[in-house]
Amino acid sequence: MAIKKVLVVDDSATERHVMGEILGKQGFEVSYAEDGENGVAQAKLIKPDLVIMDVVMPGMNGFQATRAITKDPETEHIPVIICTTKDQETDKVWGIRQGAKDYVVKPINAAELLSKIAALG
Repeated sequence: MAIKKVLVVDDSATERHVMGEILGKQGFEVSYAEDGENGVAQAKLIKPDLVIMDVVMPGMNGFQATRAITKDPETEHIPVIICTTKDQETDKVWGIRQGAKDYVVKPINAAELLSKIAALG
């Protein structure tokens, strides 16, 4: 499956902008959500080809939102890459256990992120 539409879920406007720049330059169609609840709702509404999910957000955190997306029959086919400042091995393991396909640590390395996206495509 070719990845064209990407949903970026992050409560930081700066992070959303940076991610949008990286992805937009590569020709991806980028949508945004500011928190976990909106991320889950947007995933159901727009059916993106990929979700890039922050973890530390108010309300529903990224681990909970990832689990909601990957366990729902309506959205379970959508891969999630967690993108967070949480860089402990236990966080990575937990993120994958919630259903994420991959895990990237901020600050974002554009080449690393793009290669992980390409590996899913």
